[in-house]
Parts: sequence; C-alpha cells; structure tokens
Amino acid sequence: MHEIPPTDGQRSIDWGRTSADYGAYRPGPPLGLYTRLAALGVGLPEQSILDLGSGTGVLARQFARQGAVVAGVDVAPEQVMMATELAAAEGLDVDFRVAAAESLPWQAATFDVATANQCWLYFDVPRTVAELRRVLKPGGLLVTSHFCWLPRQDEIARASEALVLEYNPDWSGNDFSGVIPPLPRWAEPYFHERAMFYFDEPIRFTRETWRGRIRACRGIGATLSSDEVAAFDAAHDRLLRKVAGHEFSVLHRIDAHVFEFRD
Repeated sequence: MHEIPPTDGQRSIDWGRTSADYGAYRPGPPLGLYTRLAALGVGLPEQSILDLGSGTGVLARQFARQGAVVAGVDVAPEQVMMATELAAAEGLDVDFRVAAAESLPWQAATFDVATANQCWLYFDVPRTVAELRRVLKPGGLLVTSHFCWLPRQDEIARASEALVLEYNPDWSGNDFSGVIPPLPRWAEPYFHERAMFYFDEPIRFTRETWRGRIRACRGIGATLSSDEVAAFDAAHDRLLRKVAGHEFSVLHRIDAHVFEFRD
C-alpha cells in the first residue's frame, strides 16, 4: 500500500459498492497494532481520536473499546452507514460522519490524534494536512497504518492475486514487496517522525471468509460490476478448493508511522 497510485487505470473506485462484504469479511488489524500504539501514547482512555477514511470503522471501534472518545469520517455514505450499524451492535459510541479528509466538520483544536489506516493514498495531502493542523490540538499526532497480506511469501495470497488480475488487469495493489519506508516521501515537508514499526502476523481465514475478504478488495468489489464480482467469486471458490484447506492462515504485514507536525 505504500507508493501505489490512488486509481487503477480508468476504472472508478467506489468503496460503498462493497460495504456489505467490507463490514463482514475485512478484519481489522490485529491487537498487536493497538498494544504497540498504546505504548507510544495512542489509543488511551479519554483520548480524543479522529479516524480518517474510516471505512466500516475497524480502527474507530477498537479505539472506542479501549475507552477513547472517537469520531470517524468517510466519503462513502454506505461505509458510514455500515460503520454506524457495527458500532451500535456493540454498544459503542462513535461519531461517524460522511465527510472528506480535506474538509472536516469540526472546530479547531478538537482532537488529540488523527489516524488513517490503509487510506492516506486517497487524500489530497496539502489540503488534508492543513485540515489536521486546524482540528488537532497543539502537540497532536497523526498515525498512518497499513494491514497487508504478503504475496511474495504467502502462496494462497499469491494465487488469489493472480486470479484478481485475470478479472481486473488494471489493479495496482498486487505484488506488495513488504518494504516499509522509514519516512514516507509525502510526509517529509510536514512532519517529524516520532516512531515507526512493523510486524508480521498470520491471520486466520476459512475459504468463505477469504473469498469475502478478496471480494472486498479494491480490485474486485470496489471496481467491478456485480456480475463480474459474482463470476470472479465462483472462480475464486474453485481455486481455493484446489490450493487451500477449509481453514488456513495468510501472512500479513502490519505497519504504522506516528508523526508530529514540524514547527
């Protein structure tokens, strides 16, 4: 997810089209991400956190479970609706709103931390940074993170990616090398890096949940027509019956950068 473009050829990307699968089958990052962030002062009880590009609210809901005061924004109404439903089902109080990271509906100096998981590449960086300077309190932090499978090390991920490319050759999210930049180039003009880390963890799936996870990826559910998604999913089911058991693990790399503004 580092350094890939925000678009795939001429195809439009609409995450709202895959909200049902996204909410059901895209697991949030493992708890190891949150324990590491907590050691760095992020995700603490009573801390005010704004989750940018919140999607179905996987980060926002976990921070709320930890006792933080959380808000989330996403440009896709379907994603916000799903996030709101999932939070309500757990009895979590998260202020989800439909809004762009470049135009946030909060007053100045509202939040201690902003987070952006798997989504920073879609933002207009100068405009988003300007908004974060406005809504974050003095000394506020930005955390960007990613949760990506490792196709160069995991055979099932590699096989699934090859099939995605058969149905969507424009998909640019394939063949992640696993390289995590110490300081992303986009951050250099705006931020000091307080900390960064990454770690690998096998994530458990069944054939059904992995199919759902891949349907909810950018190259399939967010891009293809419903008929194309159904055709892909049937082919993916046949593939997985050949290469995987009913349950299996897929190796993922989780990374995070914790930034503070330059003066």
